[in-house]
Amino acid sequence: MRLKTKNMKCFNRIAALFIAIVAMIGVGANAQEILPETAPRVVKDTVKKFSRQKIDGIIATVGDYIILDSDIDMAYIEMAAGGASATNIPRCEVLGKLMEDKLYAHQALQDSTIVVNDAEINGMMDEKIAMMVEQIGDIKKVVKYYNKKNEEEFRSFFFEVLKMNKLTSEMQNKVVDGIEITPEEVRTFFNKIPKAELPNFGAEMEVSLIVVEPKVSEEEKQKVINRLKEIRRECLEEGASFTTKAVIYTQDRGSSSSGGYYKINRKTQFVKEFKDVAFSLNEGEISEPFETEFGYHIIYLEKIRGQELELRHILMTPKITDASLKEAKEKATLIRKRIMDKEITFADAARSMSDDKNTRANGGVFLNPRTLDSRFELTKMDPALYSQVSNLKDNEISPPILDEDERGQKRYKLLVVTNRINEHKADYATDYMKIKELALSEKRLQAIEKWSNEKIMETYIKINGEYRNCEFVNNWMKL
Repeated sequence: MRLKTKNMKCFNRIAALFIAIVAMIGVGANAQEILPETAPRVVKDTVKKFSRQKIDGIIATVGDYIILDSDIDMAYIEMAAGGASATNIPRCEVLGKLMEDKLYAHQALQDSTIVVNDAEINGMMDEKIAMMVEQIGDIKKVVKYYNKKNEEEFRSFFFEVLKMNKLTSEMQNKVVDGIEITPEEVRTFFNKIPKAELPNFGAEMEVSLIVVEPKVSEEEKQKVINRLKEIRRECLEEGASFTTKAVIYTQDRGSSSSGGYYKINRKTQFVKEFKDVAFSLNEGEISEPFETEFGYHIIYLEKIRGQELELRHILMTPKITDASLKEAKEKATLIRKRIMDKEITFADAARSMSDDKNTRANGGVFLNPRTLDSRFELTKMDPALYSQVSNLKDNEISPPILDEDERGQKRYKLLVVTNRINEHKADYATDYMKIKELALSEKRLQAIEKWSNEKIMETYIKINGEYRNCEFVNNWMKL
C-alpha cells in the first residue's frame, strides 16, 4: 500500500523492529564498552566469532551521546534473542535507528518539562533484572552475557541504558502528545488509497459477556484492613521499611518488584479514590487503609515534586471463599437459563445483572482493549479468549467459565458471539475505527519526521568512517 514515501516506509519498518527489541528486555548497547572477541557480530546476515579482542571505535556522535560499532552488534544480538529476524536489515539502517534514539534522548535532556527520576529507573531496573534472571536462571549469567566484571558494574551500565531509553520514550511521547485526527482527515486518508491497494482485514468476531463476581465476606475484608493497619504501624512506630513491606505483601503485580513505586499527577490514569488519598497526604505520611475497586490500599508519600507525587503503595485483596465461588457459579447458571428460556435478552441481563462495569452499560459488548473497537481479529485475539469462544455458534451462550480478571480475582463469566466478519478488503463504513488508527499513525509519523528534521539541523551530529557512505532515511549528514 503506497500511503507513504519510500523513506517513511523504511522509517516505520525500523521503528517496528526496534520496538520488538525494547519489548524483550528494554535495553540497548552501552556506548562506551570494549567488547571481547566472543561477542557475536552480524555481517551480511551471518553471525561470526572474533578471533581476538576488538577495540570499539566511535562511529557516530549525536549531541551528548556517542555510538560505537559494537552498539550495532548488540542490536543484532537483541533482535535474535527476541526472536526477530535480522535478515536483510543492513548495518546502516540499524545505525540510523540508534541515532534516532540518541536524538530523542539528547533533546529530552534539553527539555525542562521532561524529568526522569532515578528512583523510577531503579525500580524498572530491578523488575527487568528479575525477569532476565527468571529466564536465564542466574544473575551471574546475565552479567557474563553483557561482558561485565561483576553485578555492580552491570547494574551501573544497565541503569544508564534504561535512563536513556526512558528519556527517549518521554521525548517521543511529547512529540505526538495531543495529536488528534478529524473524521474529514480520516476520509481524505482513505480516499487517497487506490482501490487495488486497499488493505485486507482478517476474519473478526464481536463478543459480549456477563460477569458474576463472588461476594467477599465482611470478615475477610476486616482481615485485610487489620493487616494493612499493622504494616502501617510497623513502619511508623518501629521504623520498618515500607519498600520492603511492599515487595513482600503487595498484590499489585505492576509495582511489586519496585516496592510499590509510582510517579503520578492529576492526569495519571489511576482510579479517583486512589488519587484523592494520594493528593491529601504530606511528605513522609502513610495513609489509613482505604478501598478501591482493586482492593484495599495504604499509600506512603515519598516526595512532592511540583504537580507530581512519588509514592509507594501496598494493595491487598480479601480472599474469596469456596462457598462464595459456588454461589457465583449458581447465579451465572441461573442467568444463562433465563436467557435461553427467552425470559430476558443477553443485553438486558448484562445491563441489570453483570458485575463488569466496563461492559454493563452497553449490554455486555466487549471492547477490544488494543483497538477500543468491538471487533476482535481472530489472528490477533488473546489465545485464552479465543479458546473460550472459537467453538461457540452464533448467539450460543457459553456455560459459566471460571476466569481471573486483571487483578487476579476469580469470577465466572458468560460469553456469546454476536457477530462474525469474514476476511475482507477495507471498507470505510464498516472499518472506520481501523482506518482511523491508520490515518492517525500516519499523522503522528509525519509529526515525528518534521520534528526530527528540525532537531537534526540544530544538534551536533558527526558520523565517522565507512558509515558516512550510508544512505539514511533522515538527513544525518545535513546535506
